[in-house]
Amino acid sequence: MKVVAFKRELQGSGASRRLRNSGQTPGIIYGGTEAPVTISLDHNALYHALKKEAFHSSILDLEIDGKTQQVLLRDFQVHAYKQLVLHADFQRVDASKKVHMKVALHFANADVSPAVKLHGATISHVANEIEVSCLPKDLPEFITVDLSNIDVGHSLHINELVLPAGVTAVTHGANLTIATASVPAGHVAAEAAATAEAPAAEAKPAAKAKK
Repeated sequence: MKVVAFKRELQGSGASRRLRNSGQTPGIIYGGTEAPVTISLDHNALYHALKKEAFHSSILDLEIDGKTQQVLLRDFQVHAYKQLVLHADFQRVDASKKVHMKVALHFANADVSPAVKLHGATISHVANEIEVSCLPKDLPEFITVDLSNIDVGHSLHINELVLPAGVTAVTHGANLTIATASVPAGHVAAEAAATAEAPAAEAKPAAKAKK
């Protein structure tokens, strides 16, 4: 994805306010061997880009004065109640060094899992993203979580995920829970009542036929 930015000379809260009033968003690029560079970006283009999931977990081609460098979006601030992006931080990427990024999880095949198909269970997504480590070229836009084998009372953990080649999960020693399957309380109560009624119906003597 491509991002066009412009070098920003003036700094300070006053300069940033004037920049925002003119339809621009202040930002900064840092990292690598070069010094940090303050930049400005078109607000509307940035605002719409931030709505795209891939913008948050992809290597971006950021162009300044006709020169392009690869960066990651590291942080951004938005106004508390206005549709206004206040600031954006980008980090330079070294193609030979691994990056740590949070990547979104896409859940698939819940409808064919034993939990849902056989028991009418609800599958809860405990995590919607995980942190990964990989070279920039291997960074995935998202990771697919296959729920086709999950059953009632079971959970899917991070070590069970199938990750793309070259990508490892950063777990800090914890086997994090990604999803769980459970039957809703009302459904359990209804099943229990039906089970209790069945033996009672079988034990009831048949009515004698009238002569």
